[in-house]
This record gives sequence, C-alpha cells and structure tokens, in this order.
Amino acid sequence: MRVRSTALLGIALAFSLILLLGVCGVPVVAAAGDPPADAATGADGPRSTLGSYMAARIAARQFDMPAAAAFYSKVLQEDPENPMLLDAALQAEASRANWGRAEALSRALVKVDPSNRVAQALLGIVTFKAGRNAEAGEHFKPGNMPPIGELTNVLARAWILQAQGRTDEALATIDNGKLPDAANNLVQYHRALLADVAGRTAEARNSYGRLWKSDQRILRVALAYARHAAAAGERKQAQSILRAYIERAKGFADPHARALLDEIAGGEQLPLLVATPQEGMAELFYWLGQQFSSEPVAAGTDPVTLRLGVVFLQMSLYLMPDQTFPLIALAGAQEAARHFDAANDAYSRVAKGSPLEVAINISKAVNLNRLERVEEAQALLDQVAHKHPRDIRPWEALGNLMRDHKRYAEAVEYYSKAIALIGKPESKHWTFFYARGTSYERLKKLSQAEADLQRSLKLSANQAVTLNYLGYTWIDHNRHLRKGLQMIEKAVRLKPNDGYIVDSLGWGHYRLGHYPEAVRYLEQAVGLRPEDPTLNDHLGDAYWRVGREREARFQWDQALKLNPEPEEAEKMRRKLEKGLPSAAPHQAKRGKSGRSADRAKRRSAGNAMQQP
Repeated sequence: MRVRSTALLGIALAFSLILLLGVCGVPVVAAAGDPPADAATGADGPRSTLGSYMAARIAARQFDMPAAAAFYSKVLQEDPENPMLLDAALQAEASRANWGRAEALSRALVKVDPSNRVAQALLGIVTFKAGRNAEAGEHFKPGNMPPIGELTNVLARAWILQAQGRTDEALATIDNGKLPDAANNLVQYHRALLADVAGRTAEARNSYGRLWKSDQRILRVALAYARHAAAAGERKQAQSILRAYIERAKGFADPHARALLDEIAGGEQLPLLVATPQEGMAELFYWLGQQFSSEPVAAGTDPVTLRLGVVFLQMSLYLMPDQTFPLIALAGAQEAARHFDAANDAYSRVAKGSPLEVAINISKAVNLNRLERVEEAQALLDQVAHKHPRDIRPWEALGNLMRDHKRYAEAVEYYSKAIALIGKPESKHWTFFYARGTSYERLKKLSQAEADLQRSLKLSANQAVTLNYLGYTWIDHNRHLRKGLQMIEKAVRLKPNDGYIVDSLGWGHYRLGHYPEAVRYLEQAVGLRPEDPTLNDHLGDAYWRVGREREARFQWDQALKLNPEPEEAEKMRRKLEKGLPSAAPHQAKRGKSGRSADRAKRRSAGNAMQQP
C-alpha cells in the first residue's frame, strides 16, 4: 500500500537522479541477468573475495539486504578502506536498521570519503538523537553539493538549531538558504512546522496560509495546518481546512483526515503534527524516503533509488520509531521489492486503531496471497470483515481473493455481500458488478452473468474490460454476434495497446469465420504480448485457415516454447502433427475460445486488493 502524503510538496522527482550523485557514493550496480546470490558461493560459503563481492552485488540487486550485508562484511575484511564497499555495506546495514554496524561503517567511510552524504546524514541523526547538537550540525554543514543535498542540509541544520532553542537562527537558516524554486512548498512546510514548535503561532500561520493558498490537496499540510488551528482555539477553521482537503481529494481522501475531523468535532485536545525538533527531523527524512521509494524501478535493473528510499525511511524511524506514515511507506517499498514478509512486518508495527487499520490488514492479506498463503489471507480478511461488517472493502477483497484462485462460488457470495452494502450504485461501483458477473460466467450461470455485466456497463459505459468480456461471452455462446463484436471493437478503441483485448477481437473474428480479419488483429495482439502462449496459438490457427500453414506451425511451435498449460500444450502438439480439421460453416461454435478471454479477464479486472 502506497500513501503519497508528501508527493505534492513541490520537488520534481527528476531531482532524485541528481540526489543520487550528491547523497550517496558509488551505487551498487549488478549486471543484467545476474544469477542468485548463492551462485557465486560454494557449498560452504564464498569461494573467494571476488565471490563474496559478486554475491553481495547480486543480493543487493535482489534487495536481500541481510545477505548483502553479510557478504560485504567479508569483502571488507580484505579491503577495509574501500569507499565503494563501505558505502554499499552501509546502505545494506541501514536499510535493515542495524544501527550499531551502520554507525561504525559511517565513521569509517567519512574518514576516506568525507563527501558521502548517506554516511554524514546517518552520523548527523545519531548525534542529534543523542543530544550532541553541535556535533550533529557538523554533519549537515554547507558544502559543494547538488540542490537537494543542500536542501536536506539546510532543513536539518534548522531543526538542530531549534533543538538548541535558537529559533531566530533556525528560521534565518531556512530563509537564507540558496534553494531551488521547486522546493518552495517543502521549505514553507518545514518553516511552518518549526515556528509552531517554537510557539510562534503567527509566523506558523503565515507559512501555512501561503502553502494552503497554493495547494489544498497535500495531506501532511492539511493535517499540520488543521492541528495548528485547533491548538490555537480555531476549531471551525481547522474543520474547514480538512473539509477543503477532503473535497479536493475527490473520493480519495486519506482516512486520517476524516478521523482528525471527527476528533476536532468531539472537542478533543490535540497535539501538533510535529511537536519537537526530533519529530521535525524525522519528518524531513520521511519525505526523502518517500521520494526515493516512490521512484519507478525498471524491470531487470538495480533498485538503487528504492534502496536509498528504504535507508532514509529507516533513518526517520530511527528518530521516531512508531510513526505511522514512515512505516506504511517502508511497507510499500518492501512490496515494490517483492519482500512481502518484510512488508507485513512493517505494517504490523503500525499502532492498533489507526485510521488505516482496515486498509493495512487488506494489504497484509494481499501479501499473504502473494506468498501463496491463501488460507491465512482469507482468515485475516474474514476477521476484518466481521469486525467491520459495514465496510465494503474487506468483502470486496475476499471476493477478489477467491476469484483469483478460481473459487468462483465463494467469490459470488463475497461480492454479493459487498454489493448489498452499496445502497444506490454509482459509476465508481461498476467493478463490483463486473467482478461478480465474471464469476457467474465462470460458474456457467449465464443469465446472472449477463445481468451483472450489463449493469456494470450501465454504471460506466466505457470500461474496456467489461465491453470485452460481455462481447466475447455473447460471441462465445452464439448470441448477439454483431453487437458482441461491436463491443469488442469499442474495447479495442479504448485500449488499443492491450494485447489481450486485441486478441479477443481477433479471436472473435476467427470464431465468426472472418479469417483475414482475424489474422490482422491476432498479429497485432502477438506484437503487443509476444510472451503469451495462447495468443501465439490463436495466431497459428488463423494462419492455418488462410492457407499460411508453414507460419501456422511456426506459431504453434513458438506457443509450445512459452510454457502453456499442459492440456493446451497437448492440443498444440496435435496441431503441429496434423494441422487443423476442415473449417465448419462460418458461425460461432463453442470450443477453446475461453482461454484468451479468461486471460484478459484475469489481467484486466482492476483488482481492488491491490489498492485497498
């Protein structure tokens, strides 16, 4: 689960690449196609220093930080002053919150590379937390560095000064920093937080006001500004701030905003969002970690930014271990790294009763499912659903879980419970009827399936997956053939680059005997999804029907190489041996067509478990 509470604070994500050059040393880069980390080791461990180094690189690339840390430690025994190795080992240890070892590595690293920003930052927060403020300031002193490195140092120095009671100097440090214009919102945000901590309510209000005027969609600003107003006795203004945020969030408002609104309405005395300099410093590193961990990581590449994001999030949690937002961001980063057990460990550290408790438990269930612990996922969701029987989300998540595992009867039951909670359906509820309709179709309850799919389209007429599914279902059952084909054509217009939907159109033409048209669309589908065995098989069939038998056999052979289901693989082998029988008259007939549709259905449903 990703919570982008600070993503709109005004720093372009493009700066992250610059930050890599100014904050870290030489990144750990592994070559494409690296084997598992243990491939570089023997039965009893690494064969050599080089073997340990390669194993460390591979482990870091695979985000296996405990293994990376262990291997780098062995390499450092042979080359203890190598800055690249020290930097890589530091990141591995800090990313798993092994602070004693990380501090020792940082001290060794700054001796040989004083410009390393990760090491300096870590030593800065360690000494800051220990109350050694003058020493902490030395680790964040000005220098020749990229803009975001300087931004981090300026804000960190300001919080260190405030910890010493030097508020005027702290605010002057922020105001006089030579920072990029893109950082204005973040700078104003920390200026407001710092002024609030110092008790300078008017200055804080001025900074919050400027921020709020420029953008009312930033969750952390809304929470901080509302708490500021409530603490100053302006409860109506606090409520107005939160309502404005909720309205502009257009249905995607974070539950923390609604919970805070209820607390203010109940007359509760509320602390500031950031009440101490240590919390302010933690907020800064939370922002850094969120920025890095939100950067997309291309498949097959070394997750450098993700690794740094985890390091900074762990630094935030080192300062304030129980903060909800850094924990959720850390869990999201671990999910991005496909370390689902570690993600659930982070989720489990969030305090019970959090406004995000239901969403967190749904995310934990999703991760259990990814770990193939399906019964545990179901049990957790059942527990959440019965604890919150009026909340639609756990019922929907249960339906998705069952449908994902082809337990369609159970899926229908759960979706029906979710739909019963909707009341009057709105356009956003189209997914519920789509999901239940597809489950009915898999149970061969066609009248119920058709009714739900049509209801889904009535709620939202331009959903390509629904158009594709209903259109294909009609063609598959020799009903409403022209209308069904028109629906799939519309789906392709809406999603022309979806290989599965384009395949449905091609296979629909094939089923209707329109073989030249089938070839045209099936070639497009294979171009979009060349790795799919079913699409290649379909194209082979179409080639055969237009007399391109050599190409047909090539396509079937290619499909076999792509690991199809055993039953389908046997059919492909028979076709390679004997070809296809003579074509029947040009009309739709029941047959193997469900394969392609089912793939498109399973991949395109918009599974709510991914976004609780």
